[in-house]
Amino acid sequence: MSHWIILPVVLPAMLAPIIGFMMRHDIVLARVTSTVGAVLLLAVSLVLVSMAADGTTHIYRLGDWPAPFGIVLVLDRLSALMVLLTAVLALMVLLHAMATGWDDRGRHFHALFQFQLMGICGAFLTGDIFNLFVFFEILLIASYGLMIHSGGRERMRAGLQYVVMNLAGSTLFLFALGTLYASTGTLNIADLAAKIPDIPADEAGLVRVAAMLLMIVFAVKAALFPVQFWLPATYSNAPAPVAALFAIMTKVGAYSILRVHTVIFGPGVAGTEGMIDAWLFPAAIVTIALGAFGVLGAKRLMPLISFSVVGSMGTLLVAVAAFSPVATTAALYYMVHSTFAAACLFLIADLVVSRRKDDSLIPTAATVQNGLFAAIFFAAVIAMAGMPPLSGFLGKLLVLDALRDPGVIVWAWTAILAGSLLTIVGFARAGSALFWKSTSIEMALPEGEEVEVPNHATVAQVAPVMLTLSTLVILSVFAGPIANYLEQTSAQLFDRSGYISAVLAPVEES
Repeated sequence: MSHWIILPVVLPAMLAPIIGFMMRHDIVLARVTSTVGAVLLLAVSLVLVSMAADGTTHIYRLGDWPAPFGIVLVLDRLSALMVLLTAVLALMVLLHAMATGWDDRGRHFHALFQFQLMGICGAFLTGDIFNLFVFFEILLIASYGLMIHSGGRERMRAGLQYVVMNLAGSTLFLFALGTLYASTGTLNIADLAAKIPDIPADEAGLVRVAAMLLMIVFAVKAALFPVQFWLPATYSNAPAPVAALFAIMTKVGAYSILRVHTVIFGPGVAGTEGMIDAWLFPAAIVTIALGAFGVLGAKRLMPLISFSVVGSMGTLLVAVAAFSPVATTAALYYMVHSTFAAACLFLIADLVVSRRKDDSLIPTAATVQNGLFAAIFFAAVIAMAGMPPLSGFLGKLLVLDALRDPGVIVWAWTAILAGSLLTIVGFARAGSALFWKSTSIEMALPEGEEVEVPNHATVAQVAPVMLTLSTLVILSVFAGPIANYLEQTSAQLFDRSGYISAVLAPVEES
């Protein structure tokens, strides 16, 4: 039993209170400690990826109690991939927050940041649905604190809506857990996967109710129609680095759907087969449409990017809804791409908006470094909209190729292609107002008043955006090896018997 597996949870859990109680008045020390923690988390995640690369499912039993009686953490290719994705994104966001001074605009940013990482990594590694709920709650508390960081009336209002929605989801989550436990006597994922197929179909009514309740809960986290409305208000009003970190938050919902509804309620499970995908697919199609029309109609930059995240989640969940290894491979590639694409857009938007009066898409005088910002924005938009040559094109191509079944091809292809077109038009309009039309406008100032020239973005401020953009280039250049790894990841995810035997294996006596 390797202790490396628990480090992504323990490391930020230890750093968060230390930063919160001992360094809250020393921003320099808090920054150093938080950065060291993020770097260590990245190093640990690389070790975990190497451990899982051979296809072995590693189990960490807390207190050495065997499953399903004790708490277990499970490391396989999928959980290792998601922890690595979290660590890479967290380091980039943290560097941006420090370079731009966002972390110094309110107390406890770094402590909340570490708690957020604890919740995210724990959700990806847990092998127990109840502990998934626990880590969801840690996410909720930390993300609410980050959401209202630096204050503001609109931010507080959006934060309240965010909390209410997630508390409602948490209540449903508890109902689902109670129903599952009453039906099976366990909440361990592997134990549930072993017991539920043995329940006769005519006696699986409560199991079907629990499966549907869990899908609704995960749909709230993933911002899926009809519970997607919280995301645009939350992301567009959150501090830009926080919104960039939140790009991984919706992926927690998508991951939970993949893990729970593939392993527990997967293909061949009597009573639940076909029930989830029959609801998930049309909801994902509508989510794509809502995201695309939101991008097209947005009048401010931050809501525009937020709606593009909604649309990308729809595309991701259309692939997830197929519940097949091929479609899951495409979904995982698009999941990694869309996380970095959204984060890149939020970070470059922060650099642009901080040098304008606001984020309204109204032409004003050109900002400093207009050409640099325009180039980065253009590249990020190409990635998010799914145009070549960046990874967004490859991701959507993989999704389209995986969805060629006669029953879904028309709806899926139409929604994805039309949604991409509307997204391109919406971003083109925004880019034109921000960077092109602005070059022909000169500020008219009252006589004797001098214009305040915004500060140029420093190398430290631009570097995190460029690093985020570079990940999209890496995803494109190394698409072949990455896709091969993701194919193996999907195959392991659908190997239910292998997961069950690994988790429920008896503990060897030392």
